[in-house]
Amino acid sequence: MQLMAFLSRKIPISGFLVFLILMCPFLAFSYDGPLYDFTAYTECKSVPEKPLYNGGIFKDQAPLTQHRISPSSDGSYTPALILQNLAQNTMYCFSIWIKIQGADSTLVTASLMANNNSKYDCVGTVLAKSGCWSFLKGGFILDAPSSVSILYFQGTTDNSINVEIASASLQPFTEQQWRTNQQYIINTERKRALTIHVSDSHGDRLQGASITIEQISKDFPFGSAIASTILGNLPYQNWFVERFNAAVFENELKWYATEPEQGKLNYTIADQMLEFVLANQIVARGHNIFWEDPKYNPAWVRNLTGPALNSAVHSRIQSLMSKYKEEFIHWDVSNEMLHFDFYEERLGPGATLHFYRTAHEADPLASLFLNEFNVVETCTDVNTTVDTYIAKIRELERGGASMNGIGLESHFSKPNLPLMRAILDKLATLKLPIWLTEVDISNKFDKETQAIYLEQVLREGFSHPAVDGIMLWTALHPNGCYQMCLTDHNLQSLPAGDTVDKLLKEWETGEENGRTDDHGSYSFFGFLGEYKIRVQYGNRTANSTLSLSQSDETKHFNIQL
Repeated sequence: MQLMAFLSRKIPISGFLVFLILMCPFLAFSYDGPLYDFTAYTECKSVPEKPLYNGGIFKDQAPLTQHRISPSSDGSYTPALILQNLAQNTMYCFSIWIKIQGADSTLVTASLMANNNSKYDCVGTVLAKSGCWSFLKGGFILDAPSSVSILYFQGTTDNSINVEIASASLQPFTEQQWRTNQQYIINTERKRALTIHVSDSHGDRLQGASITIEQISKDFPFGSAIASTILGNLPYQNWFVERFNAAVFENELKWYATEPEQGKLNYTIADQMLEFVLANQIVARGHNIFWEDPKYNPAWVRNLTGPALNSAVHSRIQSLMSKYKEEFIHWDVSNEMLHFDFYEERLGPGATLHFYRTAHEADPLASLFLNEFNVVETCTDVNTTVDTYIAKIRELERGGASMNGIGLESHFSKPNLPLMRAILDKLATLKLPIWLTEVDISNKFDKETQAIYLEQVLREGFSHPAVDGIMLWTALHPNGCYQMCLTDHNLQSLPAGDTVDKLLKEWETGEENGRTDDHGSYSFFGFLGEYKIRVQYGNRTANSTLSLSQSDETKHFNIQL
């Protein structure tokens, strides 16, 4: 009982070692490494905060002399830090405060130059402002050891901008330390302690009662895209239902699919897919109301302007949202608006805000998302830096938009896990649900490599406390999948499918069997979700269900025989 009460609380640093020894049997040694620090700042401050990890490896050595590289003729410079003896396959998490002079604001990019001129073009960014300090958080993993490396910071506008740095921190994590930190968060954020008390009709506790506990559903939404190819395909349907509790329609709700010709609405396929989803108690995301990329709009919409386009978009929202009111938990209202501006260019800068307001009025219970690519996958895309995304969300919120969620498409090449986590940390400051909405790995890799990278991304998402759901982008078609398939056409698992099955098994509570102690109690630690409980004592039997939801306290449940 004391153990379970301890484990049900947020574990302080002082209790971390005990926690790991008791709850992480995969560790053959006691953990004495660092805890990951999720701290992030998005506001510009008059004074920089103290460095994370007390500077990390900078703490006990000279803070790595600031060097000037690429000096310009006007005396401006690029500040840089010299890093010595960096290891291969180590997760390096860094943070630093940035102050600029010479512009109101500019994007400052952190880059790394390692031995043999190996260059990592972007390992972190911040949209820095003049006159105050901005927080840059990033990370990197080296492909080979480097005895001397240069971490440098450059503005992107012009050479007249001076960049000043302060409170630098660099914290390395071995692969095992990183995995341990992930498991710590999974155990504290995705699980909860439960104590079952068994008594007779007089209230006397029953020692030795047999208890069987089975998880029948999971709280954490983990799903995949589906397409019309699932309709009428019973083996595919069964395969999907056995694994996933969430779905998103790949293309069937997009405007070009539901209204290919003006005024000729056709929701037949979407209706049939929704029927399958609802019949199997699967939650569904609505994707999408508007796509800002012109080429993915119906041809007739691309030819509209002014009042005619305004009327068409209003009809689109009303038709879609009234038909499917309260059927979809989310709607991606604006898809990829940081890369494209089809509607705002034609209808003015308030168009997106109008979309959100109208969608909220049509379905007040649905969560409304922005959805975008290259936010968490990389920082090389200047259109979708983490601060740019945050600024857009705040702009819409200030305008009165009902903004309920952050959609990160997550189409990865080779993942940079420390950078991914740093970006999630900054997005988490918005206090909004974060979903990885379209996870896959580029098909430029072989299937085995796809599976390796997929596991890295999924573990990173599931173990981040700000991530509320994960969707794969793996709808099966006769010609394959968008980038990555989980199975072949006979539904035989490919390496990525084996990875998903392994993680789904790992992230659920196996059947628990035991007996009540001398206090008539039985305790266990389970993943959040719904459970079926069977208790037997002599010839008496009781069956019940309960829900484990997120809480800092142990859940107590009483069963009377």
